[in-house]
Amino acid sequence: MSHSDVHRAGDSPAKVELQEGETYCWCACGRSNTQPFCDGSHQGTGLDPVVFVARKSETVFLCRCKQTATPPLCDGSHNRTE
Repeated sequence: MSHSDVHRAGDSPAKVELQEGETYCWCACGRSNTQPFCDGSHQGTGLDPVVFVARKSETVFLCRCKQTATPPLCDGSHNRTE
């Protein structure tokens, strides 16, 4: 996936409560109206969401700038300017 194909959905991470054993679909394209989760808006873009299962119930910060090197988790990339 090229970062140029991705839309920046926000300038800060989304604080999310994950539930152990639940499956989540993180929006990787930035087009979803249900950020940080996928709503199918990627259809036809060639981009796919990141599907993951929560290993434990916990609070996490999911990336909304879509530039993270550790998808779906925020790595602070939204703070970098290029």
